[in-house]
Amino acid sequence: MKQEVNPKETPRAQAYGLWMESPMPMVTLVKTFDVTRLCRVSKRKGLKFNMLLCWCIGKAASKMEEFYLLPERGRDENKKGRMFKYDHLAINVIVDNVQGDISNCDIPFSEDLEQFCHDYDALTKESATTCRNITDEDAMIVGTSAIVGTDLDCIVNQYSGIYNNPFLVWGRFKRHWLRTMLTISFQFDHVQMDGRQAARFLEELQRTMKETDCLTEN
Repeated sequence: MKQEVNPKETPRAQAYGLWMESPMPMVTLVKTFDVTRLCRVSKRKGLKFNMLLCWCIGKAASKMEEFYLLPERGRDENKKGRMFKYDHLAINVIVDNVQGDISNCDIPFSEDLEQFCHDYDALTKESATTCRNITDEDAMIVGTSAIVGTDLDCIVNQYSGIYNNPFLVWGRFKRHWLRTMLTISFQFDHVQMDGRQAARFLEELQRTMKETDCLTEN
């Protein structure tokens, strides 16, 4: 569920005043993560790496109030400038469909890894076979894209002026001695959060990858 809120009555009131009219409100941070444990869990438990990473993203984002507020920047003049508060998150993934094109699929985030895995497998399969976008209009969407055809040092996404949700993109792993590293780009709307909160999210994402009890290797 989402509900409209008065931006001046939210913790982002000052940022709203500063950045809502900015022609380029998006900020991009790039960080290289240690994904060694995720790779090990993926291999030992037969779980998709991309699913595990998306779950970790949702887990880290769910701990921060900034992820539940988002300004509206669409072309609809009746909605532009409004701010909405959400009560749950979903992770958007891009799916290769049977027509050789791509579809978008929103996976509801669940603290329960088994439930998230079930939803991820079922919804991405449905989207791939039907070539239909599966969307959750009531969820705060965190976008993702895996460009695994190459390893990437940096990714800067375009700003369309319509879609301003937080967005994470990554390429292929990089092996470094006994560690597996992955560079991830994180783009966010400056009204939604500042660099301080974005940095805290990235640090929380790394901790989640390494420490969460749900990723036990036993």
